[in-house]
Amino acid sequence: MRVPSPKTEHLEGGAFRDIPIFVELRPFLEDARAQADPGRKYVISRYRDSNSNLRTQFVRIIKRAGLKPWPKVFQNLRSTRETELVRLLSLPAACKYIGNTEAVAMKHYLQVTDDDFQKALSVSARALQNPVQQVHATRCKAVQSVNAAQQKTPVFPGLSMSCDTMQVDLVPPPGLEPGTL
Repeated sequence: MRVPSPKTEHLEGGAFRDIPIFVELRPFLEDARAQADPGRKYVISRYRDSNSNLRTQFVRIIKRAGLKPWPKVFQNLRSTRETELVRLLSLPAACKYIGNTEAVAMKHYLQVTDDDFQKALSVSARALQNPVQQVHATRCKAVQSVNAAQQKTPVFPGLSMSCDTMQVDLVPPPGLEPGTL
């Protein structure tokens, strides 16, 4: 699809930009082409007039849907799509598809989503398990490879445990009395 590029029109070959059509849009554009008069140059011509204010109409549609319009409605749509593409592709590929640089994408377009927070919480929950449980699990794996007589030998100073009973005994380091923490 060819789109005007006002920001780069002053550069040689910069008046237009060819961009791929997202697969989700293709059926709608093909339907519009099928309904258009034969030989017609543009399949969507309703808003070709430079006086058309697409933002105003879009805000009306958002309100009719029962939502509160957000600032920069079109930039936000572009931002959302680039964020989706980065998850599916690489950052350079998404930038090439959208038509901006990685620096511009990182500064102005890429978003942190609710899914990102959920993933972070999930990773944090695993990473922040009780440290004694983590040490115990590591210790048990190590202990299984030694003979039964060595199972009570602590791997870490100040920590003794038994894999048989899954009991953890914390021993304070020398010089620190129990209950003084």
